[in-house]
Parts: sequence; C-alpha cells; structure tokens
Amino acid sequence: MARSTAFALAWSVACVSASAFAFDGTVAGQQDAAAALPVASAPLAGGETLKKAVAPSASLTALQYAAEGGHPIAQWRLGRMYANGDGVTQDDLRAFQYFSRIANAHAEDSPSAPQAPVVANAFVALGRYYLQGIPNSTIKRDAERAREMFSYAASYFGNADAQYDLARLYLKGVGAPHDVKYGARWLGLAAQKGQHQAQAMLGKMLFVGDQLPRQAARGLMWLTLARDAAQPDETWITESYNKAIAKASEDDRAMALQMLEHWVQGRRD
Repeated sequence: MARSTAFALAWSVACVSASAFAFDGTVAGQQDAAAALPVASAPLAGGETLKKAVAPSASLTALQYAAEGGHPIAQWRLGRMYANGDGVTQDDLRAFQYFSRIANAHAEDSPSAPQAPVVANAFVALGRYYLQGIPNSTIKRDAERAREMFSYAASYFGNADAQYDLARLYLKGVGAPHDVKYGARWLGLAAQKGQHQAQAMLGKMLFVGDQLPRQAARGLMWLTLARDAAQPDETWITESYNKAIAKASEDDRAMALQMLEHWVQGRRD
C-alpha cells in the first residue's frame, strides 16, 4: 500500500472515530474468522525504550494529559485500558477512539521508528473492532474494513498478529476472496515470527493436509511450538497438538524433533 494511500486510510479511520467519538511456513514460502478476538492483547514488541517513555505507574490523569498532547504510547495504553476494563470502566468506543488517533497521526511513520510497534498494534485493534463491530455505536461490523486494517499492519509494519488475522480472513473468505495460497503465505510469515496461534493453525493444516499438501512432520513441529506458547484458555491449540502427536508415526516424530532443534538453533543465531 503506497504511503499516500496509508494516509488516506488512516484519515478515514479518524473520520469514523470522530463521527462516533511458501505455504509450510518456511522463509521461502479452526476458528471462525469472525470469532471474538482480544482487541488489545498483543504485547508491545520492540520496546523497552517505548515502555520507559510513559512510566508504568503513571496515573490515569497523567496518561490522559500525555494522550491529549499526542503521545502515542499514552494513547495506546489508554486504548488498552478501556478495551480491557483495566483500572477504568470498560468502554470499547473510547478504546476505538484512542487507537484511531494513533493510526491517524502515525500511519506513515517508518516501520523502524521507535513507536512503530504501537502504531501496528493500533491498526490490529481497529481491525478487530471492525471485524466484530461495537454494539450500540456507529462502528458496525465491516469485514472488508477489518481486512484493510490488518493488511496495512501486516504488509507495511510486518506485524505478526496482523499477519495471522489477515490469513484467517483469506482462509475463510471473510472480507476477502477465499484464497488458501495467500492465506497460508501470511500464516507462514506470522509463524516464522513466533506468533503461536499462526503456528498452531498452520501446523494443524499441514499435519492433516487441510487445504495444503500434507507435511506431517513439519505440521507437528509447528504444533509443538504453539503448544509451548499457548495460554491456558487456548484449549484448541493443546487439543490440536494432542490429536497430532497421538496419530504421528515414529518417523514423523523424529523428523519433527530435528526440525524443532533446527528452528531453536536458528532463533539463537
């Protein structure tokens, strides 16, 4: 997406806010896409410097003051707080507004800028709001708009969560053409970056040969990585792993272990 297009995209997001207030995951290469996703759960990547920019203990008043001054970290933290009801009354519309301000002001920032992880996460949050809609507001469910948000964060900022969310849309044909090849490509990119949900989905598809050529060992490798990173409530990941390991042959298990060791070594290098 061109930078001028990025500005237009961010501007349109702000206008809405104002009115409402290689398929296997190598470098070369389920859930309903509209299911509820945690809007602001992504960790802030890349950023001890950013984390220190606004003290973690900053009061709500201090955060609001910094946010009004255009500080993206303060806006991001407030967006998360209102999205999750953390220390404030949960308010998705206010969260949407804060994330929109970030997108409007910083869509054209360099992907290597210190604030880039925050900007990318804001686009992801907006995409998830558009995917679900906000009840009793003017923010209606708009899967195509969600795809635009995810696509921008995925392609321009290289955000792994956006890549995973975008992949799901293409795999399900929600807000985008049904395109397994394109969806698997985004899954692979996200999985390579350690996005465990993408690893789980890609691993399951490869292990059973679901819409992709079957590669049981590589699928088991991805499922193992995903299982190790899964949260307690992500039972679909552990269940997918358990089913795969129970069905895997000894050769598949041995090859998956070799691939896993190679993956770990590659991350260390």
